[in-house]
Amino acid sequence: MDFEPLAQPSSAPPLQAPPLQAPPPERILSKIFLNEKGLRGGWRLLIYAAFVAALGFGGGTVLQHFIHPMRGVFSFGYSLTYEVFSFLVIFGAALIMSKIEGRPPGVYGLPMKGAFGNLFWQGCLIGLIEVSALIGSIAAFGGYSFGVLALHGKDLLRWGMLWAVFFVFVGLFEEFLFRGYTQYTLADSIGFWPAAIVLSCSFGAVHLGNPGEGWVGAAGVVMIGLVFAFALRRTGNLWLVVGWHASFDFGETFLYSVPNSGIVFEGHLSNASLMQGKAWLTGGTVGPEGSVFSFLTMGILALAIHFLYPTKKTEPAPIQENQAA
Repeated sequence: MDFEPLAQPSSAPPLQAPPLQAPPPERILSKIFLNEKGLRGGWRLLIYAAFVAALGFGGGTVLQHFIHPMRGVFSFGYSLTYEVFSFLVIFGAALIMSKIEGRPPGVYGLPMKGAFGNLFWQGCLIGLIEVSALIGSIAAFGGYSFGVLALHGKDLLRWGMLWAVFFVFVGLFEEFLFRGYTQYTLADSIGFWPAAIVLSCSFGAVHLGNPGEGWVGAAGVVMIGLVFAFALRRTGNLWLVVGWHASFDFGETFLYSVPNSGIVFEGHLSNASLMQGKAWLTGGTVGPEGSVFSFLTMGILALAIHFLYPTKKTEPAPIQENQAA
């Protein structure tokens, strides 16, 4: 029999795993700046802030040549111009971002189709109901007195119209600033409610800068910010809360003539007064927003939003007709 020679052990070196290679710089940059939806929300917010700063600085420089407010003196004309200008800046920056992101600007909360439509007027009614219920509750416990009329005739009509226009722009500016582009973009990164909490806390912190404002009032602002976010979630846009915000401020400042976030403005309807020494009832220097009844009315209105504007149900997928039996 023939025998085959035994196979000699191979002298070839053992196979080795290829050395690990660092990912290319392009991939690292892609992870930093992009996600599955495109440019990450944080970078979009920074770009938006840059546009706001540029528009604000440029436009503010121009305005300074025409308006010269006196320090320490309230000027209605200057304040109205400031509110209009501020809204145009933040909304204009959002329009630029909509072009960059390839989205219709209405997705950021103020679609033109619903501008000053039914939701806006429903919000106006809700705001008036809220402020009336709040002042009525304080008055029922002896904390508020309407006093006598401070305005008559043409002055009454003029100031009423001026404050109505003013607070519409306040509502547009503050709601779009805290629940418009910023809410939409931040929610894209961390979720709707975490974004709403962050921005509502910022909303309250900004109000602490008002003279006469306090921590209780700021906490009330945070809570109403969350209620407004809930209304945004249910209605899909900001028109309800713009009307709500505007009419509540109008009621405080003009109709009931009380401090608005710690500020007493001129041109109010009556010489109203709040009882001293019962801050828990009247809100003290903050005004009715710092009253214990403010938290109660906000809670009730949150329930009202829940029932009046139910969650929209998604339509079921259509059944295919040509399915195998």
